[in-house]
Amino acid sequence: MADTNGHDGKPASAGTPAAGGNGASGSGNGGNGGSKLQAVIAGAKATQTRAIEELKETVKAPEKTDVWKSVLRVKHDETPRSRALGVLSNVFLHLHPAKINRDAVAYNYTWGMGGMTFYVYITLVFTGTLLMFYYHPSKIVAFRDILYLESDVPFGKLLRNMHRWGAHLMVIMVELHMFRVFLTGSYKKPREFNWVVGVLLLVLTLLLSFTGYLLPDDQLGFWAVTVGTNMARATPLLGHAGPFGPQLGMTPFNDVRFGLLGGSIVDANALLRAYIWHCVAIPIIASAFMVVHFWRVRKDGGISGPAPVMLESEIKDVKKI
Repeated sequence: MADTNGHDGKPASAGTPAAGGNGASGSGNGGNGGSKLQAVIAGAKATQTRAIEELKETVKAPEKTDVWKSVLRVKHDETPRSRALGVLSNVFLHLHPAKINRDAVAYNYTWGMGGMTFYVYITLVFTGTLLMFYYHPSKIVAFRDILYLESDVPFGKLLRNMHRWGAHLMVIMVELHMFRVFLTGSYKKPREFNWVVGVLLLVLTLLLSFTGYLLPDDQLGFWAVTVGTNMARATPLLGHAGPFGPQLGMTPFNDVRFGLLGGSIVDANALLRAYIWHCVAIPIIASAFMVVHFWRVRKDGGISGPAPVMLESEIKDVKKI
């Protein structure tokens, strides 16, 4: 009787090793190893392809990545209305409105004075911060620091002149900006509140220029502050030489002039107070009002301008019935 393999009744071949033998085991492991290696290579290529595609998508639209969404929460859907809401509800993004009046942003209408004034302000903040590294608000060394800055510090004279002439330029630009707003009637309804904010920014700009006058501690600054603070004596209600000042108990030692100078004369206390007002207090107040000013521009309907003019290509023929 022929020998069988014991499974399906078929005889085992003479030259074929039995199942479970070393030969069959070796060939099976070799085949499985090759297929696993090919699967790993194919998976690596697929991962590489997917990574390249994700990198391209990240470069094109970084705001759609999980990293971006984990840092800045995205609450709106990708629709025109939702994008407009996202822009208008953000202090920084609202500077780029969803829709604008094409003719209102023309330079022959706005003169670009608002943006240029803000640019000069940023330049003054930058140069003023650098100047603080070489200046001490002390009556003994203040003028000496100015001489050292102009004579020994590399590009020090250029730095100081950029700050000084930038301050004069900012005053001129603020006045021209308000002049343009007045000429075009941009102070009228619904922009009355923003006009008041602009007037306050003009006052703060003048105060910044005035307080910076005393910091070099030279004769020009000394007498400028002396004249300016002497004018403060005539402030109504707050000055001892002003209307109703004496009736309210104002004297040379408790009125607004005494508070500005920190004493009765222009001395070390006046220099220190001018430094604090010029470098800390007024810039913070002015920056807050600027944020409100920019915010109100968008909330009031964008930059005021003439009625939109349609191009000839935009005019549609009226259908006659």
